[in-house]
Amino acid sequence: MLTPFVNEYPYANFAEERPRRKMEEALSLVEGQLGRSYSLVIGGKHIETVKTSTSVNPCKPQQIIGECSESPVEMVNAAVQAASDAFPAWSRLNVHERARYFVSAAAVMRRRIYEFSAWMVYECSKNWTEAYADAAEAIDFMEFYAREAIRWQTPHATVPIAGEETEMLYFPMGPGAVISPWNFPLAILVGMTTAAAVCGNTVIMKPAEQTPVIAAKFMQLLESIGLPPGVVNFLPGDGETVGEALTGHPDIHFVAFTGSRDVGVHIYERVAKVQPGQRFLRKAILEMGGKDAIVVDEGVNLDAVADEVVKSAFGFSGQKCSACSRLIAHTSIHDELLQKVVALTRKIAVGDPVKHGIYMGAVIDLPAMHKILNYISIGRSEARLVMGGVDKEEMDSSGYFVHPTIFDEVDPKSRLAQEEIFGPVLSVIRADNFQHAMEIANDTDYGLTGAVFSYNRRHIEQARQEFQVGNLYLNRKCTGALVGIQPFGGFKMSGTDSKAGGPDYLGHFLQAKSVSERW
Repeated sequence: MLTPFVNEYPYANFAEERPRRKMEEALSLVEGQLGRSYSLVIGGKHIETVKTSTSVNPCKPQQIIGECSESPVEMVNAAVQAASDAFPAWSRLNVHERARYFVSAAAVMRRRIYEFSAWMVYECSKNWTEAYADAAEAIDFMEFYAREAIRWQTPHATVPIAGEETEMLYFPMGPGAVISPWNFPLAILVGMTTAAAVCGNTVIMKPAEQTPVIAAKFMQLLESIGLPPGVVNFLPGDGETVGEALTGHPDIHFVAFTGSRDVGVHIYERVAKVQPGQRFLRKAILEMGGKDAIVVDEGVNLDAVADEVVKSAFGFSGQKCSACSRLIAHTSIHDELLQKVVALTRKIAVGDPVKHGIYMGAVIDLPAMHKILNYISIGRSEARLVMGGVDKEEMDSSGYFVHPTIFDEVDPKSRLAQEEIFGPVLSVIRADNFQHAMEIANDTDYGLTGAVFSYNRRHIEQARQEFQVGNLYLNRKCTGALVGIQPFGGFKMSGTDSKAGGPDYLGHFLQAKSVSERW
């Protein structure tokens, strides 16, 4: 019997010598493996293709992390067929046996957590703590969903009736697609894949184009524990070709996606359209963007608040769907809070996160940098630039670096306050009172995360009821959800409120059957 779930938390403290040394050793190990090639994996077979994609270090674009075979569109049919072929045997396995595969995978990753973390330092420019937290969350997902699958697939009793035995049974659906993002390239990939597969479904796993190598490392781990061929298939490739073919395939039962709003909406439409020959309705499990706000009431500890705001806004260069991009401050504390936030932000070390002590690395790629810089240019015309905001020609040409940027006097209706930037840009907005602050906070298309700092019980309870977000944090930062503790997923255009890492999540990958036998 599996022991109760426990998070991989607290994370390693790199101020201590032993974790720091272990991370340095892992970074050296990974550096020696850079530049290798990785193939597709379909039905357990490794397939190399003519077309490849190159993964590079965002801090040093000339440094190649790895070369990945890129799937041509015709390989999608082969992958779906392999997943379909593997489904009957895998789905009939006892759920305890399926769960043990992923508990085993979690144990391997736990032993190699520094190595997996180091790959993310290189491939997506995460600092040591952010990378370690990503790997720890991946472990948490495997452990948590393994236990959840056993709970879900144990027969559920219904209201009793004389003369009949009745129960609810939950069954897997079939092959599905997992399309993962680059910002949590291990945790979210592992979470969506594990949730689907441990329930008895089979998976075609398509990682983000920017971070295929860490996904390939996870695929290798699954092979090393003896996961049956075809249960998880690895299909890196371009979203506009491979992603399109996957999401429109008539034999795909579900698509689990994390990424941008525009792509998520497109997938939602694709999955809803019934294809010729399709004999079931497909599901879309979507986690999309955010325009997350931290609301600060009067009368709070501004030093503590400023620290939480800076962590929320600039952790991983603001490249989190949960990141704080709007700071909505009560007018009575606005000026003082802004001064404290700026003072802390100026201390942020920006550079190559391979080095210990660097807080912010580069943004993920050149298009992301251009997008962020374009919003900074827009911000110059819409608001008052407080700090940051250097032009492209002033940037460090060796990598995709954007320094922390803060705007004040931001109009709540402006593009700066309404559109997802996905970078280290914070918009500060003045509110006349708490009610005004809540109105500003809710006035976007998104509803993912939000935070409120207040010591006023009536205001806190108002936020509980009225703040239109899927994850609300009171008197703490708006990032850093832990598996099993803060189930994650948003309202409005932030997705289907999937609640990853929560007790409802596996229900997305199962179908219920009511069974009654009369005696």
